[in-house]
Amino acid sequence: MRLVLIGPPGAGKGTQAAILSQRLGIPHISTGDLFREHVTRQTPLGQDAKRYLDTGELVPDHVTGGMVRQRLAEPDARCGFLLDGFPRTVPQARELAAILDCAGAALDAVVEFTAPEDIVVERLLNRGRPDDTEDVIRHRQRVYERQTAPLLDHYADILLTVQAVGPIDEIAGRALSGLSEAARGPAPHPRRAP
Repeated sequence: MRLVLIGPPGAGKGTQAAILSQRLGIPHISTGDLFREHVTRQTPLGQDAKRYLDTGELVPDHVTGGMVRQRLAEPDARCGFLLDGFPRTVPQARELAAILDCAGAALDAVVEFTAPEDIVVERLLNRGRPDDTEDVIRHRQRVYERQTAPLLDHYADILLTVQAVGPIDEIAGRALSGLSEAARGPAPHPRRAP
């Protein structure tokens, strides 16, 4: 199964990615991890990324896309993967489609984890990080909404929305159940996990 996970900060996407990766037997590929790995190994892509990271700029799509392209070509990802952190924009989504098309593959689903803003704000405030003030958290929610809304429209045909409120295993169960239904055939869009 080839999946992309999206969700606002505080929706528990990282936690769910780890569970779904294990249950589905596919690698969890996080762009944050890819950046760290390439920078540490001082690969050509890592050196490119570091120049931007050091100045606080966003790493350009062609650099991130190059890292994703290399990672998806590795043997453990050929039959499936769970991408976390890419794509974040419609141009990145098109780049991912081109990468998969070259391999004769396509995404099976895009899983969107959602939760009411007050709940995600509370979750993030409870982490106790000094930079997690309520204003900063709410600002990040606005940025996420602006960046992600076009992506949700782009992926409308394969979008599965999962309510990320409740016990962790229950949320994972909703996602797995929705993915199982999606695998059985077309459904009215957008899909919602049971």
